[in-house]
Amino acid sequence: MNTNFFSLLAGLDLTGDLHLTISKGANSNLIVSLLLRNEECGDSAKGLIPPLNLRGTTDELDNGFFDNITAPLKSASGLMVNMEAFVKQMEQAKKQSAMQKEKADNAKKEQDTKEKKYKDAMAKADELEKQGKFREAWTKVPETAEYPEKADEIRKRKSALAEKFAMPSLFGDEPEKIDDYDDEQDEEEQEEDVDEQEEID
Repeated sequence: MNTNFFSLLAGLDLTGDLHLTISKGANSNLIVSLLLRNEECGDSAKGLIPPLNLRGTTDELDNGFFDNITAPLKSASGLMVNMEAFVKQMEQAKKQSAMQKEKADNAKKEQDTKEKKYKDAMAKADELEKQGKFREAWTKVPETAEYPEKADEIRKRKSALAEKFAMPSLFGDEPEKIDDYDDEQDEEEQEEDVDEQEEID
């Protein structure tokens, strides 16, 4: 006897494994239980999908079996496929979220390190300026290429320091000359004292 049962079953194009159980019921009825399982679905909620149970005589099942199982099984199949897609999308979203968080954390660390380097450099420049070492202070001020967002502040700081070490001294090298002149005067006074002492003697 030829039957198209399996052809019709394959035509449902279900995703997963269809478990079919047939048992005898009362009054010569048959009880057919169908449970669709999709092991690829990672959502535990798939376990909440109940089996589809049909009860009837052989004639009733022959005539109405596929009419009664097609819509529910396709719905269950599609539901589990969607659940699996949802789970995968959630996992992907979590990974992306973790990656974005890691990128944000790394970017913040880099920014904090860069900001600390800038503050340390400016503090060193301030310290050298207080010591009157204007040229050295100027070299410690960061470059605008490294900190374009602070370009105006850097230019102003460098300009202020440049004016100080480029400004000619009011005395020039006079302090050194004055010291030499004072030494010569001391020597001459000492010689005069010696001459006067010799005359007295």
